[in-house]
This record gives sequence, structure tokens and C-alpha cells, in this order.
Amino acid sequence: MYSSSIFEGNLDKFSDREPQRAPIGIFDSGVGGLTVLRQIYRQLPNESIVYFGDTARLPYGIRSQTEILKFTREILTWLQQQQVKMVIMACNTSSALALETVRQEFSIPILGVILPGAKAAVQQGKRIGVIATPATAKSNAYKHAILEINPNVQVWQVGCPEFVPLIEQNRIHDPYTAEVARGYLEPLIEQEIDTLVHGCTHYPHLTPVLRSLLPSQVQMIDPAVHVVAACAQELDLLGLRNTHLPLPTHFAVSGCPQQFSQSGVQWLGYTPLVEQVYFTDIAISQPH
Repeated sequence: MYSSSIFEGNLDKFSDREPQRAPIGIFDSGVGGLTVLRQIYRQLPNESIVYFGDTARLPYGIRSQTEILKFTREILTWLQQQQVKMVIMACNTSSALALETVRQEFSIPILGVILPGAKAAVQQGKRIGVIATPATAKSNAYKHAILEINPNVQVWQVGCPEFVPLIEQNRIHDPYTAEVARGYLEPLIEQEIDTLVHGCTHYPHLTPVLRSLLPSQVQMIDPAVHVVAACAQELDLLGLRNTHLPLPTHFAVSGCPQQFSQSGVQWLGYTPLVEQVYFTDIAISQPH
């Protein structure tokens, strides 16, 4: 299911004089993808970014595959209109349920978070726990990817429906959040996991809470770190790494811009200017 090649499609449309200067598109259901954006700032500081949060329709983790595919097509169509040179699908649910399909439908290179996260987990441990949205857990995408790389490891998955709403509501340090996290982690701790994968880009925001509940020997894997490392390699292979100064990050959401801006400031260290996008105005790319 997961090919070793990260990108499919072609780069014919990027025939401008300086395609390296084109931005990278990042999308997520909300603020979760900011964990990927922060890694871009650290690992690829010269890249310009267009960030889209589908805040009007989160959480994605309780949606059907049909809905996720529709949302993903709409967002990719909009990102294409922003002239991005590639897209990081900073949403595990979309990566699990839509990535393989949209890679066949869109000509821009699209990178998902699951394979880089799975590779990192297998390098780290033998008893691997995955916390994810219910849709990602149900898809078994992480389990399949991990076992394809190494069939000798053991994998346990837990769907965590309450995490994304709590993070989006900025309730990370709420005692209730710790109580919820304890319930989700308990079955994984009972299995004596040695590695925990954040199977949703929102979850690294919960690292202090999770760390306080996990045995000290359990290593945590943040796929955001590894997807950006993979992105850097691919940019080099394709000759698309930007060596000029980046443009300011362009933020857009489908919901309330002010709410996203207020939520984002604590993780970005600055207050983002956020545009609202209405997909009713966009002619969606249809499968071909």
C-alpha cells in the first residue's frame, strides 16, 4: 500500500523560471499541522509556506472516508491555485484514508505523515503503541505500514476521539484532559510498550501531559519531525529547495480566522494573520 517513493505525479506545471521559490502547502483539520510548520521553520528555514486549517469541519477523526476524500480534494484544489510546489498532508486521517487516491488525481507531489512516522517507530522500538483519531486507528494504516517495514514488531492502536477537540479548545492543561489521556494510555502501558507514536499531528501539543503519564523508558515519536526530514530529501532530489529568503507564511482557514489566530499564537510565538476561504467558490478538481 505504501510505495517507497514518497512522491508520485510529475512536475511539468512547475516550469516557471524559479520553481524553487514556489511555496510548500501544508494542510490539517486545524492547529495540529502547526507541529509540522514548526519543523519546517527549523529544518527548512528558507521555504515559503501556505498553511490551510479546515477548522469549519474538524474533527476529521470521526468522519467517513467519503467525506475525508471530498475535503482533501477541495483543499488540494485550493492549494494548487496558490501555486504550491508540493503538499505535506499534515493530517493523519487524510493520510490514512485519502493519500493514495489523490496522488493519482493531482499532478503536484503529495507527502503524507504515516510512512515517515512508521519508519521512525520501527527504528526506535519493538513494542509500539499508536494513539490516533478513531478513523486513523480503524484504518489500520499505521499498523500496516509498521508491519510492512518490520513484521517482527508488535503494534497496538488506540482511537482517541476527545483529544483533537480538547486541543482545539486550548484545554491542554485542564485536569479533565489528563484524565482522558490516562484512559487512552492505560491499555498501551499494560502491554508494556517501549515506543508511542503520535498518530495525529495535534498530539505533540499534549507531550507534557503524555510524558507525565508514561513510564520514563517509553520513547515518543512525532511524525512531524520525520515527514519534514523526508520533505527536505525530496526537495533536494527534485532540485526544488529554496535558497532565497522565504515569504511570510500565508495562513488560511475554513472557519473563524480569529479563533485560529488566538490558538496558534502560543505554538508559533507570533500572532498569525489568517484568511478565511470559502470552498463554494472553487471549482473542485475531479478524479480522472
